[in-house]
Amino acid sequence: MYDYLIVGAGLYGAVFAGRKREQGCRCLVIDRRDHIAGNIYSEQVEGIEVHRYGPHIFHTDRKNVWDYVNRFAEFNHFIYAPVACCRGELYNLPFNMNTFVRMWNIRTPAQAYEMIRRQIEEAGIGQPENLEEQAISLVGRDVYEKLIKGYTEKQWGRPCRELPASIIKRLPVRMTFDNNYFNHPYQGIPKEGYTEMIRRMLKGTEVRLGIDFRKEREACSRLAKHVVYTGPIDEYFDYRLGNLQYRSLHFETEVLDLPNYQGVAGMNFTDGDVPYTRIIEHKHFLFGAGNPEKTVITREYPKVWSPGEEPYYPLGDAENLALYRRYREMAQGERKVQFGGRLGTYRYMDMDQVVAQAMEDAG
Repeated sequence: MYDYLIVGAGLYGAVFAGRKREQGCRCLVIDRRDHIAGNIYSEQVEGIEVHRYGPHIFHTDRKNVWDYVNRFAEFNHFIYAPVACCRGELYNLPFNMNTFVRMWNIRTPAQAYEMIRRQIEEAGIGQPENLEEQAISLVGRDVYEKLIKGYTEKQWGRPCRELPASIIKRLPVRMTFDNNYFNHPYQGIPKEGYTEMIRRMLKGTEVRLGIDFRKEREACSRLAKHVVYTGPIDEYFDYRLGNLQYRSLHFETEVLDLPNYQGVAGMNFTDGDVPYTRIIEHKHFLFGAGNPEKTVITREYPKVWSPGEEPYYPLGDAENLALYRRYREMAQGERKVQFGGRLGTYRYMDMDQVVAQAMEDAG
């Protein structure tokens, strides 16, 4: 008999298991995949640490979280500074003075403020009711049309006018020449990769891979006094109230006989007729480490999610949130089960938020 059965060997499950092990509890972690680390799984190709499920940059303003993950990995000082490509023109992200100089051939923050103010005034938007109106009310029509509209509609599979304004309310806009995407004091990538970090978190904890909790729930649940479930909450209840909706992704990765393909870790493609949203060049996360004659790139394609596909981004509209609240009420009736992580709580979370939640839940 274990004290805790933890369903999911991703970041939340590993942190929870590690904390409980330190408290003297006996934990069993299971995962239906054939590897640990969930969506932050990374592996070496040509000596380059490749992020198999999309790029993950650890960033936080919580010192306790930063101190905790640094117990298990040495982080470099990587700063994410992506570039957007629109009709062959390159713009710096997040939106800052470099972006506005390129967009409008201006020089000063006052000129940028004036361009944005005038475009917002011309749009005549009162209270933004959708993503398009929210974006224009923040950065004006030029930036919206070139750098937001096409990318966002590909990402979510819906017109911007049909997406909630909340998706883009945290849009960073800076009147400085600062390409640092995140404004957090602690940022970086584990030098030995995320998989090794998770392996160290799980050291001393029994892990069994290739086990599908949904198919073996009864047998698995008998193994422990408590169950910590990090899978989709609607799947736990066999979708009896209906499916929560997500967007999924498809990745195409290739090794190129080039030392450097695009010169940046992430390049977004904002044109609606380009089928992928971005290209990731993995060696730049670790400052060119790996084979000096080769590089590895990944094209990221958004796709419609259906049951059986990997759920990446909760849609988070009013209808889905209402359905989630009904599932959450059902979850509160599960005496020995607690739900955690982005799928268990149906919300998109940055990695530091996942770690913080797991630390709090584990006590």
